[in-house]
Amino acid sequence: MRRLAAVAILVLATLTACSDDTADKPQPLDDWTQVDVSPAEPVTLTAHDSQLLVGLRHRGAKVVPELMSYDSTGKRTPITVKPNPASPYAFEAIWYSIAYDGQQLLALGGASGGAHSNTRWTVWTGTPQTGLVEQPQNFWTFGGQTAGDLFSAVRTPSGGALLGTWGGVQTGNDAMVWLPQRDGKWVRQDPTKTALQSTPSLLVGPGFGTTLGDSIVLVGSQVRLAPNTVAQEAAVWRSTKFNQGWTRIVLPDPGSRSQANTATCAKDCVISGYVDGQLAIWQLDASGTAKRLQGVPSVPVGDKDKLPPPILDGGKVVQVVAQDNKVKVLTGRDGQWTVQDALGPEGKVTDAVLMPDHKLYLIAGTSLWYTTLS
Repeated sequence: MRRLAAVAILVLATLTACSDDTADKPQPLDDWTQVDVSPAEPVTLTAHDSQLLVGLRHRGAKVVPELMSYDSTGKRTPITVKPNPASPYAFEAIWYSIAYDGQQLLALGGASGGAHSNTRWTVWTGTPQTGLVEQPQNFWTFGGQTAGDLFSAVRTPSGGALLGTWGGVQTGNDAMVWLPQRDGKWVRQDPTKTALQSTPSLLVGPGFGTTLGDSIVLVGSQVRLAPNTVAQEAAVWRSTKFNQGWTRIVLPDPGSRSQANTATCAKDCVISGYVDGQLAIWQLDASGTAKRLQGVPSVPVGDKDKLPPPILDGGKVVQVVAQDNKVKVLTGRDGQWTVQDALGPEGKVTDAVLMPDHKLYLIAGTSLWYTTLS
């Protein structure tokens, strides 16, 4: 009898332990719905209130890029896209960035072309009601021997801006802001003697832009150059108002090598990137004080990996990542995180947004998916 009692206790303890392990392990997100956008492919997501804008491309076909608007019921409405007939690259453009403030649209498109297959940029403005209309630019607006890169279109209460890089006033590349003129032309702004300028001892390298109220926020890295020393550190550049009063903030705990990839700002900014090849997330408050969030799960992130912007969900941060083409959803706050496997979406995750009804939309591979977060 004693032996049977001991066996029973052992079995009960084992079952209890297994039950506790199961209870502690976050359940996978398995209730996903794929949104049919065929024969096109989704490339960008832009959200404002309950309206979701999905930028689409037609791979291998010279078809005008598409833009679709979805309301809270899932009703899809196409937004007219009007290229200029004299602008051949507009008909091949792929959406790189679309900004929407609830009234005005500003979009950045690009298509490879020319002898060196460099990106030929196109800029588009309009409203969901009137459609997106291309604003033709001359070659030197975004091209030429000192051309850098473009990566983000943004809108603030003071107007729209295009963000990128350009050949440095002194050396390397400077961070660059383009602003519109009354005639529809976009003009590079002078970064001389601002935090956007590279120097012989410090190279600036932004790669993504967003807004915080009337401020523009750029994230990327700076490279400090000294005799026998090169240090790459995640950094943020922020204006006090539109294109004025730029400051540079080096993000803390940069390790041996770090980079800020993307950011989302509301009252504060949450920034995602990597430190020493692993996912890192920082928080930057309105005063300019930054901290690196602790306990972030270990996820490899390389130089060429794309991270969708982090999502702010109340007091929590949601970061979607892909590891070995398997999608994972990280949720938490400083020091407390959970990781849930996404059963359905597969491939590299390039964009993600959370709508007011708690539907999480993401682009994985060449497909658009959504689920509802609890």
